[in-house]
Amino acid sequence: MGLSEKKKTVLETGKRKTAIAKAIVRPGKGRLWVNDYTIESLTPEFARMKPLIVAGDRAKSVDVKVSVDGGGVMGQAEATRIAVARGLVSWTKSSELRKSFQAFDRVMLAGDQRMSEPKKFGGPSARRRKQKSYR
Repeated sequence: MGLSEKKKTVLETGKRKTAIAKAIVRPGKGRLWVNDYTIESLTPEFARMKPLIVAGDRAKSVDVKVSVDGGGVMGQAEATRIAVARGLVSWTKSSELRKSFQAFDRVMLAGDQRMSEPKKFGGPSARRRKQKSYR
């Protein structure tokens, strides 16, 4: 392998609430790692959202390595899902795959902009206020 020959890699990110996931897509055998763990070993089981199922055979020729931090379990899972889906679309450059992801769930590519509301003064949470009694 010469110096001019460069391995093809794609780097994509996904965000959900305060969780940020970075996915690196490389040629491989269809494996997926999240923070150096395989996707099958992740717990809880319901957090294993697999965009690889929607991608089908196209995902069998790539390895995806995801590093995710911040947020909670489900925020990290959804950020990972977004990063992997965007990485696969960038890797294949396929408009058909993009359309199938959007038909399955638009959030896989567009993201979800909802955030928790910030706390304000005069109460213990974002909307709740302290009670008043005049008796």
